[in-house]
Amino acid sequence: MKNTFLLSLLFVLVTSFTFAQESKYQLSSHILDITQGQPATDVKISLSKQDNTGKWKSIDEKQTDKNGRINDFLKVEKGVNHQGIYKLTYYTANYFKLLGQESFYPFIEVVFELKDNNHYHVPITLSAFGYSTYRGN
Repeated sequence: MKNTFLLSLLFVLVTSFTFAQESKYQLSSHILDITQGQPATDVKISLSKQDNTGKWKSIDEKQTDKNGRINDFLKVEKGVNHQGIYKLTYYTANYFKLLGQESFYPFIEVVFELKDNNHYHVPITLSAFGYSTYRGN
């Protein structure tokens, strides 16, 4: 009986700790290579924010995962306001080089504005000679 109680207590503590540690993020992105028909993996994406003078300040830099995604830009934290003008820079030259393809855009910059505390998803569809972007969810 005592062992059952201890195991139950341990389970509740582990479950509570796991759920308490789940972080939320306000911004995500992904890249779909429409020529290959698959996600673009291991592509560096940097995030910058424009300051009051119009200069860009580097905020973060990550690599896309096996699904071509980055889900953890701009951690949601109590008392932190992420509103402002941002730029995602997708460094695509190396991606196409590894595929053995020539490309036209060595990098792509997408500028957008966060006006509230909602989640924003900024994906691109990509080919060696073109791209498209939109606000996803």
